[in-house]
Amino acid sequence: MSEYSLFEDTKKYAPLADRVRPTTLDEFVGQNHVISRGGVIEKAIKNGTLGSCIFYGPPGTGKTTLASIIASSSDAIFKKLNAINSGVNDAKEVIAEAKRNLELYGKRTYLLLDECHRWNKAQSDSVLEAIENGSIIFIGSTTENPYTSMTRAIVSRCRIFEFKPLEKADIKLAVVNAIKSPKGLGDLNVKTLPDAIDYLAFATGGDLRKALNTLELASSTGKVEDGAVIIDKNLIAECLENKVMSIDENQYYDMLSAFCKSIRGSDADSALFYAFRLIESGVDPLIIFRRLIAHCSEDIGMANSNALVVAVSAMTAYQNMGVPEGLIPMTHAIIYACESDKSNSVIIARDLAQADAKNLKTVTVPNALKNHPATNDDGTGEYKYPHDFGGYVYQEYMPKELEGKVYYTPQNNGAEKNMTRKKVFSSGSLPNRRH
Repeated sequence: MSEYSLFEDTKKYAPLADRVRPTTLDEFVGQNHVISRGGVIEKAIKNGTLGSCIFYGPPGTGKTTLASIIASSSDAIFKKLNAINSGVNDAKEVIAEAKRNLELYGKRTYLLLDECHRWNKAQSDSVLEAIENGSIIFIGSTTENPYTSMTRAIVSRCRIFEFKPLEKADIKLAVVNAIKSPKGLGDLNVKTLPDAIDYLAFATGGDLRKALNTLELASSTGKVEDGAVIIDKNLIAECLENKVMSIDENQYYDMLSAFCKSIRGSDADSALFYAFRLIESGVDPLIIFRRLIAHCSEDIGMANSNALVVAVSAMTAYQNMGVPEGLIPMTHAIIYACESDKSNSVIIARDLAQADAKNLKTVTVPNALKNHPATNDDGTGEYKYPHDFGGYVYQEYMPKELEGKVYYTPQNNGAEKNMTRKKVFSSGSLPNRRH
């Protein structure tokens, strides 16, 4: 048996997600905000000029797949390391080989480092010179935000791309393609009942790898009728180790909305019911935590800033403890949020500031605040260092076009009612107005 046939024989035992992994940009699904068809990034990938970058986002969203497509599109060598079990010596070996291939054959090397946030400073520094002199093109892949989890030296040398959970339509397209593909389940006569794929796309939360792994398990365990493997919603739920939702997609969003509005309405009992009803329906508790954290700023905000701290701490505890113990701090955080005083001043300030930032394309920074003040004085005088004045002194910080504009107005709730804004205007008083 030839080496090629041996490879092909072992390839069929690879997981479905690996067998149907896209090899070209045309086959790649999702992340349109990163690779718009015909856009600059797509052209850079095809021309081999994208350079070093870091992909971060949830699992199963295409980070590794896109990295391998980038390497193959430019006829480069593709090397992969995992930061969990690799270190400086592994990186040095890849770099040495990359230099030889570049000198002897003119071939560049892409180094994909999975879980790149796991590398410490010394490990990260081992690839810096190779990135700078072009010996390797570095692509980091991580589920963590690189701005907070990686060394600044690496981040500053890479373009950063955030990957988002795939849309349901993208998951459904990839699943249908996997069923039809000869590399996937094309040799099987798979028959999916109408709601099965829809449920699979919904229940896997934008994780394509999870969707394909579930599909593969279902195709190997489904009942056979008239030579066809039957896959229905119940089988998908069983393969996901979820209960089949007793609510449909519309009810899911209704209950999530009711959970959020119960927090805003200070009804802890209702919020807890909707949270646990969603979890019992197979919803990932992290979805509950994400909404809870958002509402701790949106609906509680400055009235009780501790609510945000409690919610984030509860999510960290859940991630470390899992179910069922992790649901105790979740319950704690939900009750705390519901019983807290409420204020939406944060979201009002966000919306007002964001609107001006979008509408004003050019602004005039006060001369006193510039990094290199101009010689022509605009009336703002010299910069006043607040600590020379006991910690606060009035001066105009807003661009000239927005002088006197107010975004944040304290409300008369909780801790916020005792808050006095330090910002005062030339009139000596704070305008009590919203724009």
